[in-house]
Amino acid sequence: MLSLLTLILLLPRFNAQTTDSAHALDALLQDYAYMAFAPPRTGIPYEGSVPSNLTGIKIAAMRLRSGSLRVRGVKMYKEFVIPKGVSVHPYVERVVLVYQNLGNWSQRYYPLPGYTYIAPVLGLLAYDASNLSATNLSELNISASGDPLNITFPDCSFSSRWVNCEVRAQGHFSIVVESLAPSPAPASPAPSPPNVGPRPSEGGKKKKISKEVWLSIGFVLGGLLLLVLLSFLILWAQKLKQRKKHPTDGEGCRGGGIPADDIGWGNESTSSNGDSDATDH
Repeated sequence: MLSLLTLILLLPRFNAQTTDSAHALDALLQDYAYMAFAPPRTGIPYEGSVPSNLTGIKIAAMRLRSGSLRVRGVKMYKEFVIPKGVSVHPYVERVVLVYQNLGNWSQRYYPLPGYTYIAPVLGLLAYDASNLSATNLSELNISASGDPLNITFPDCSFSSRWVNCEVRAQGHFSIVVESLAPSPAPASPAPSPPNVGPRPSEGGKKKKISKEVWLSIGFVLGGLLLLVLLSFLILWAQKLKQRKKHPTDGEGCRGGGIPADDIGWGNESTSSNGDSDATDH
């Protein structure tokens, strides 16, 4: 994530932190920029060409008199506006201002850990113009004693409008934003243990065991009592069935015997009707 509120300008002092490869690149681009003068005219910028392995880098060169630079300045040289009052150290009669636009090579030659470029690195370096065939020239220092140099960055990735910056010396410049590292994901909370309720005490365990024992005894006794009752019912039913099949003697006499009135009275009636007479008393 980019914080657009933090803008950092690469000031000339950043050169002290650049790598050897960046210094070697400056020397190489100076050589190719000097090749663009054919023939050289003062105050006219010349577009230069870079080797094919550095495609994306743009360079230009402009030769000026040191006195003219200090008195008149340069109204517009690419993205740079050079005001009056700029002096060259050490002093030379003529100076060449080499322009650099590193484009997509900015991060390669000027790495900034923790930051992201939102504009290409622009360079403005001064060299002695007394010999345009010279190579590996030392840089000259230019400084503004009055108004600062103005740089316009038209290709900022975070804004649709150009951005102006002010500097007071030569060097490499750009705009970067701080790259905020993504915050670590919050640690997931440890899973809560299952809700098992309060742990029963030893006394509770004993009460629970006693209750289970008594319940078991009650079920056994109830089963035995039920078995005894069923046995009595079965025996009573069997006895009742046997009495129906074999009735007692008294009951048989009452049900199918000879009437008692007919015993003895029939013989007596026969005797009264026989030949013998009844005796007198």
